[in-house]
Amino acid sequence: MNDQTEVRVLVVDDHPVIRGGVELLAAEDPLISVVGSASTGHEAIEAAQLVPAEVILLDLRLPDMPAPELVTRLRRVAPGAKILLFTAFADHGAIDVLIEAGADGCLVKDITGGDFSTAVRRVARGVRVVDPRLTGRHASATPELLFRVGLTKREYEVLRFAAMGHSNPEIADQLTLARNTVKTYLQTAMQKLNARNRVEAIAKAHELRLL
Repeated sequence: MNDQTEVRVLVVDDHPVIRGGVELLAAEDPLISVVGSASTGHEAIEAAQLVPAEVILLDLRLPDMPAPELVTRLRRVAPGAKILLFTAFADHGAIDVLIEAGADGCLVKDITGGDFSTAVRRVARGVRVVDPRLTGRHASATPELLFRVGLTKREYEVLRFAAMGHSNPEIADQLTLARNTVKTYLQTAMQKLNARNRVEAIAKAHELRLL
């Protein structure tokens, strides 16, 4: 793909104003077009299979599915598309988790039209693009944030794999742990997050910008 190739974008965001704003940004570049939109994770999975898009612009905070799980599922159903994350928070705490899940980059939503066009084109060409405000000290959940929440590093690791849709046996294999140990870490994390189950724990970690 070169700079004169049209880039088709699928926009996934639950706010109509944001989707409209992306269309305005895309309209500034004649070779970038919005070819579809979705407002939930499940709609995104369906649309990704139907809409021929080179780039999926994905909001990090959708109401029905944690971002790491959605990235993993989108990667399965649309392996040829690049996934560019879109967040309102320059201090989001788990960009590394999302990149590991298969995302190709991340932008902050206050991006200007010219920077948006450049980022979309670069991602479409296979270049990883991450807003400078999200790199370095914001690339992962910091020790200070984990301490404030009360999670240990190991509990966080288990929780983030769970958020990516992995089962307990798969997490055990990934982290070289016994299955009962994984279960214990998840239970402890749930208690610390005041969650009744793993889905609620993942949702609360998402709200705290750990995921």
